[in-house]
Amino acid sequence: MSFPLLTATAALPAVGAILTAAVPAARRTAAKWLALLVSLATLALAVTVLVRFDPDGDRYQLTESRAWIADFGVRYELGVDGIGVALIGLTALLIPFIILAGWHDADPSPSSRLRSSGGGPNETKAPYKWRPTQGFFALILAVEAMVIISFEATDVFLFYIFFEAMLIPMYFLIGGFGDRAHAGSDENASAQRSYAAVKFLLYNLVGGLIMLAAVIGLYVVAGNFSLQEIAEARANGTLDMATNTERWLFLGFFFAFAVKAPLWPLHTWLPNAMGEATAPVAVLITAVVDKVGTFAMLRFCLGLFPEASKWATPAILVLALISIIYGALLAVGQRDIKRLVAYASISHFGFIILGIFVMTSQGQSGATLYMVNHGISTAALMLVAGFLISRRGSRLIADYGGVQKVAPVLAGTFLIGGLATLSLPGLAPFVSEFLVLVGAFARYPVVGIIATVGIVLAALYTLVLYQRTMTGPVKPEVSAMPDLRVRELVVVAPLIALLIGLGVYPKPLTELVNPAVEHTMSDVQKKDPEPEVEAAK
Repeated sequence: MSFPLLTATAALPAVGAILTAAVPAARRTAAKWLALLVSLATLALAVTVLVRFDPDGDRYQLTESRAWIADFGVRYELGVDGIGVALIGLTALLIPFIILAGWHDADPSPSSRLRSSGGGPNETKAPYKWRPTQGFFALILAVEAMVIISFEATDVFLFYIFFEAMLIPMYFLIGGFGDRAHAGSDENASAQRSYAAVKFLLYNLVGGLIMLAAVIGLYVVAGNFSLQEIAEARANGTLDMATNTERWLFLGFFFAFAVKAPLWPLHTWLPNAMGEATAPVAVLITAVVDKVGTFAMLRFCLGLFPEASKWATPAILVLALISIIYGALLAVGQRDIKRLVAYASISHFGFIILGIFVMTSQGQSGATLYMVNHGISTAALMLVAGFLISRRGSRLIADYGGVQKVAPVLAGTFLIGGLATLSLPGLAPFVSEFLVLVGAFARYPVVGIIATVGIVLAALYTLVLYQRTMTGPVKPEVSAMPDLRVRELVVVAPLIALLIGLGVYPKPLTELVNPAVEHTMSDVQKKDPEPEVEAAK
């Protein structure tokens, strides 16, 4: 029996989470290093998956299948296509940087040590009994494990379990380890963190419960949960869903994925969650966890319900356009740096969903690349913003000015992250956005024209953010601001290099995902529109 590589890639961070949580309370540094080493080992396994995957081979590779709950047709089935491999690589790549960036985010304050030990002002040597640091890094590894297995699962029920389970560690990361640069009292900050965490959980739980009903309905219709078996049954005519049944099941799945993505008007939890979470956790939300929603639209919505996907396309394109424009407009008006990045992400997810549902190979390839490139660019911008906020102790744009004169490296990396966010040519997101718009123009020219407004607005909110924080006179509060330290450079430099490298040479990524996109186009029985060329006179 071959080595279960996909299982190992998901199991390693899960085991690492347990071991990190078990580290003694006084060994905070050891817990950090353990979590970092586990994340690097997981990255090595993800690279092995990438190396062993053949883009021109079978659609699903490195497959594993074992009986699980036989009475209900549930199997432990894993397999990856090019899209899944790309997103597993993105997840495994970002987690070490998230851990390094949050190296001190969960260190307990002296007052919390006293409270946990029951000591008074003269009892600072008493060992505190709770483990905030261990818990923080254990939860990050737990999220990584659940996200990776979500990208691998080809059994619908198996996917659903981890799609929902990842909400629990994320709830505690948002509510228990909030941003320390919060305006107002500690009580007010704690209340807002709790509100953001509960809102995140409730929104996603409602979506998950609706999806559960659809999952059960799918089993009633198909008799099993296997993505591959259902697709084969549809292809050979042994499974014929009634039109209304397929549409209702599609809506149940799509609703859950639209909440996770997030798509307007189901997006309102994201600005609260990203604003109140630490910067590394904010990256975990939007660059890693939210990608499960858009990935699932490609794998499950289009794969299981092709006719319903085509039926719903006009409405989804309208929602995607609203997300693009609405998110960008609200980003322009933001005074909070982290909420600005959150609304910008809503606009970018609109582009991803637009690319998926224009039903062209360029659009879907662009959407897949956008998932990867948005993850890298948002990580770069948000983590540098986190370093900036930790120095000043404020998230408000108005509290900054002239930073580039006192911290030029920080300002320079912030600028590159911002330029990537507005999809500047030569940086990775440009290729993604260009392909999405080409795919949109090919089938829906009016949709493509409206979507380009989002590009103009992205330039506006990004450049205004940089101008107000980094240029102009040096404000007294930032005059002594230190530049990026070695640990912070280790976090940011590889992300900047990737943005430039994939912007200049995206071929390895496009060659990986294009065959998978062709399979998805085949599922929905769509072909690219023929170009309209005026006959020569």
